[in-house]
Amino acid sequence: MNYVQAYSLFSEFDIDLFKSGKHYKLYEKMGAHPIEVKGVKGVYFAVWAPSAKSVSVVGDFNFWIQGEHLLHVRWDSSGIWEGFIPHVEVGTTYKYKIQSYNGDIITEKADPFARFCEKPPHTGSIIWDTEYEWNDTSWMDYRKDKNALDKPFSVYEVHLGSWRRNMLENRSLTYREMAVELVDYIKETGFTHVEFMPIMEYPYDPSWGYQLVGYFAPTSRFGSPQDFKYLVDALHQAGIGVILDWVPSHFPEDSHGLGNFDGTHLYEHPDFKRGYHPDWKSLIFNYGRNEVKSFLISNALFWLDQYHADGLRVDAVASMLFLDYSRKDGEWEPNIFGGRENLEAIAFLREFNEAVYAHFPYVQTIAEESTSFPMVSRPTFQGGLGFGMKWMMGWMHDTLEFFSKEPVYKKYHHNEISFSMTYAFTENFMLPLSHDEVVYGKKSILNRMPGDEWQKFANLRLLYGYMFTHPGAKLLFMGDEIGQGNEWAFQGSIEWHLLDYDLHRGIKNEIKALNALYRNYPALYEKQFSAEGFEWINHQDSENSVLSYIRKGHPETELLVVVLNLTPIVRENYRIGIPKKGKLTEIFNSDDTTFGGSGIHNSKSIKIEKTAWNWKEFSAEIILPPLGAVVFKIE
Repeated sequence: MNYVQAYSLFSEFDIDLFKSGKHYKLYEKMGAHPIEVKGVKGVYFAVWAPSAKSVSVVGDFNFWIQGEHLLHVRWDSSGIWEGFIPHVEVGTTYKYKIQSYNGDIITEKADPFARFCEKPPHTGSIIWDTEYEWNDTSWMDYRKDKNALDKPFSVYEVHLGSWRRNMLENRSLTYREMAVELVDYIKETGFTHVEFMPIMEYPYDPSWGYQLVGYFAPTSRFGSPQDFKYLVDALHQAGIGVILDWVPSHFPEDSHGLGNFDGTHLYEHPDFKRGYHPDWKSLIFNYGRNEVKSFLISNALFWLDQYHADGLRVDAVASMLFLDYSRKDGEWEPNIFGGRENLEAIAFLREFNEAVYAHFPYVQTIAEESTSFPMVSRPTFQGGLGFGMKWMMGWMHDTLEFFSKEPVYKKYHHNEISFSMTYAFTENFMLPLSHDEVVYGKKSILNRMPGDEWQKFANLRLLYGYMFTHPGAKLLFMGDEIGQGNEWAFQGSIEWHLLDYDLHRGIKNEIKALNALYRNYPALYEKQFSAEGFEWINHQDSENSVLSYIRKGHPETELLVVVLNLTPIVRENYRIGIPKKGKLTEIFNSDDTTFGGSGIHNSKSIKIEKTAWNWKEFSAEIILPPLGAVVFKIE
């Protein structure tokens, strides 16, 4: 047996924080850390395995032989095994071999805090120095002015493996290749943020990254940790924010992962009804265990600290909030008050948000939450969960359902398209047209639109015009911005060849114009989460299938008037009420020929008349293009 020096990075205070669930920087202590002890270079290892009888580090340096390098268990009942192994080098592959309390040998486990992992299907952890010299100081200094709730927030959702491929080598792009091609593309299209579907290491490609094993390691599929930092750095230097998908709701049962880690239910809840997810065949964290809370919150802060992320989109929050989520009667048990709420998960989410905003006040946390659970994006001191934003799943569902109908039927469903405004300001909503809406037979967004080819594209342009003028932040999945025809395929690529065709190129041009409109007109973002920022002109014109409304910012901000013609009929001399005198100037029209439209526009200046209409003192007559969204400013 080789000598493992008794050495620790933990203070007694660290241990107290860990055991109380309040250690939010465990990544500075746990895992494998290349250090120098008394002039000797090597690696300090630390792993939590309280029910283990022994823990060995096995790897390339000792031919993977159990017992060659046994760690020492701490005396303080923390369950942490640690030690310094001299002469082990960066780049070495390793795992922990754990002998459980009853003497059974547990499968070799990857390091839960590993900073780098072998490329799947290999499952080893890799000792790595993740130091990197950042060049995004300017962004980090002023991101509070770019990342706030009263600023434009237009998100481009990306699956790294299938955004674009190197066709000559038949592979996905690397992080560093994306740092050129993706950055240039987002700058061109005008999105303010990019959201990456999970980049933490995952073993199974068809999970799209939502079954995590390496919570502290960017996947090695596309390069090293430094390479991913380089990508984030490049985005920041281009003025683009970075949001990472984060999955604290469940984890897979892979033998090298967190499940049954030391022979017991260490990370997962021991009760099968609370510790196993029937939909995803995965394990659920034990949110009531303090050490697990330290692990998860440390992980969230790790990506904000070490990788300069500007936000975390938290996956599957609804599944965390409710004990009966996706379960039948008899498959769940109520909480101590007889309710269906998961009180431990609710407490965890509040603590997570408090910790994030305390340490990183200029980031955003965004909840993917599909129920009517109240106050998801309200502060914890008001009784909320503390998220910055929440996905507006009701808007997404109702909008796609409405737009899928033939125009002749839309007047009978007019309330479906206006209904979102009855609850639009109960949360800080983000409008998501995400990856979930273009898979599993749902069709692409384009092919949900009815009619012939021209009408499909006109409907899509109209939908995007509605989305970008509706209150709230925006999220669009890659490929939707060019009107992709097929569903998304994780093993493929966006259908970039479609940009050879005018109609698809027109969709991209419209998205560029909408992003510019959103960024350049404060009325669309200054009060995007407040009822003060919205006013109906007319939501009752179901006979003509026309919606009209006003967007407002601060008192000195110019008002914008939005009118949607939801049918392919051109409407001339259509009168709308206006709240003030002046003139209307058309600043956006989804029927513009550069977008693939027919080119029906309003005159450059439309006089506002002192004729009462729509319960307003003034009014004006405008032309509504077919299946068109038109935006005017009042001057």
